[in-house]
Amino acid sequence: MPKRALAPALLLLLPLATACGGASGADGGPGTVTVTVGYQSKTINTVTAGTLLRSLGYFEQELAARGEKDGVTYKVDWQDYATGAPITAQMAAGKIDIGSMGDFPLLINAARGKELKQPTHLVSVTGYNLRGGLNTVVTAPGSKLESLADLRGKKVSTSVGSAADGTLVRALQRAGIDPASGIEKLNQQPSVGASALQAGSVDALSQFVAWPGQLAYEGRAKALYDGAELNLPTFHGVTVREKFARDKAGSGVLDDFLRAQLKATEYLRTQPVAAAESVAKETGLPAEVVYLYNGANGIATFDPALRPELLAALKEDVPVLKDAKLVPDLDVDAFVDPAPLARATAGTAPYPAAAPARPELWLKNEAATRTFDSPAALLKALKGADVRAAYVPDAVTGTLWFADKAVWVAEGSELRAFVTPSGAKAYVDRHTGTGARIVSFAEAGGIAS
Repeated sequence: MPKRALAPALLLLLPLATACGGASGADGGPGTVTVTVGYQSKTINTVTAGTLLRSLGYFEQELAARGEKDGVTYKVDWQDYATGAPITAQMAAGKIDIGSMGDFPLLINAARGKELKQPTHLVSVTGYNLRGGLNTVVTAPGSKLESLADLRGKKVSTSVGSAADGTLVRALQRAGIDPASGIEKLNQQPSVGASALQAGSVDALSQFVAWPGQLAYEGRAKALYDGAELNLPTFHGVTVREKFARDKAGSGVLDDFLRAQLKATEYLRTQPVAAAESVAKETGLPAEVVYLYNGANGIATFDPALRPELLAALKEDVPVLKDAKLVPDLDVDAFVDPAPLARATAGTAPYPAAAPARPELWLKNEAATRTFDSPAALLKALKGADVRAAYVPDAVTGTLWFADKAVWVAEGSELRAFVTPSGAKAYVDRHTGTGARIVSFAEAGGIAS
């Protein structure tokens, strides 16, 4: 839960700069306006409004063009955080103008902004998954836990108020476990929780991208619960301070930001490998992990539109946060402001519809990946190949996962992959008459060849 920031907004010297979080003239004298953007570099389904956008320089380019017309020098102060909570605290203090965060933190952002008289608005989406596959519960590689039901009475690390915490709460409820008393929940930053899992001081970790994929890729965790099993959308989005957005200058700068986000989104869509390499360079994350989420068939879709399904899901999130006493009643419709994005997208083609995920192979020293029509075809292609990463979608949820970390099921000559052991077991139990059985990755490769 974010700490309440009670410091008043800074008074800015120039009328033009009253919309901006940074102090005018602080690094360039009078006539300089600093726009402060809060982002989460390692929350990689926000990269089109954060890490990738920053590295491409599109926002600065838009502001430079504006500055030539205004006779003003615009600068961007990028502030990087591990979660959405400190971004919300800084926005409530009037010190961050534009921020990006997950669906549950967005609602806390709305509540704190209203409470502290710094109202904010959701203006665009970054990455989303319509089934909820961006959040995952993982355990240690050698853990004997096989399903979410096994968490009863166990220690689980998560970041309270985050999208991952929301997934954990809902999943436990569906498993018949009281989220408040059925487990021992530890409220920890993602990096702290990852260390706790490795040290054995917690039994499981529920986190958002890219932590589950990174830990699995590095052999430090295995998936226990795929958030897509909830079949409820989860997303990250861009929020802006109302005072900033409604100021004449701030309104134009927000439009510039959203146009820049659209450009970064198109870059990611058309050059996914290059985008993954860029984000990896900026964050220190393995490019293979970035691509798992942000690739051509990745877990996240980056359509910035404020889709009805996402806004409906946001409304369903409110009771979960109310039960946790993190927010009061919230008017989600009043929080959402579609006008800025409508201005930014006027005359542009809509984002292409997302296709079902397909098996994908990334070979070393290649700038493009290869896709396949079936998991068996992917496994066959792995033979003798110089593999950088191989990805396969879960047979039921569609969540992309690393092929060598997936749980494989053979059903005659057919091969299916699953993110979790429980997902594979559930499939086998439903197909007892077809000879379906869980096999190792090596066995699956042998069947495919």
